[in-house]
Amino acid sequence: MRKIWLTAVLATVGAAGAVWAQRDPAYAAARAAGQVGEQPDGYLGVVGGGGGGDAELRALVSKINIQRKSAYTQRAGESGATVEQFAFTSGCNLIAQTAPGEKYQTPGGAWRTRGTEAPERDPRCV
Repeated sequence: MRKIWLTAVLATVGAAGAVWAQRDPAYAAARAAGQVGEQPDGYLGVVGGGGGGDAELRALVSKINIQRKSAYTQRAGESGATVEQFAFTSGCNLIAQTAPGEKYQTPGGAWRTRGTEAPERDPRCV
């Protein structure tokens, strides 16, 4: 029962984060251009990593990730999970929700573009 509840809460957090981010035209443009993508840890990443991307893009990703961490921290406290556990499960869900053409990071750290097939996720994802 607890696992089902946690999954439902995480889906809500992921959806809320996605709705907020989609309101930001800079985020939508960066996602469509393949400059940012979902990571297995539940946070947004700059594709290519290593500090890549311009300062504005890194600032945008940082802002979104701060908001995600805040939501994860609140929800983790309510559910009895750690922030890391909550973020990881959110990462599983956010990667599963990517659309064809969007970027995501595999468990091995490689950036991939989502095709019509299911994305490669960590085997611990439910």
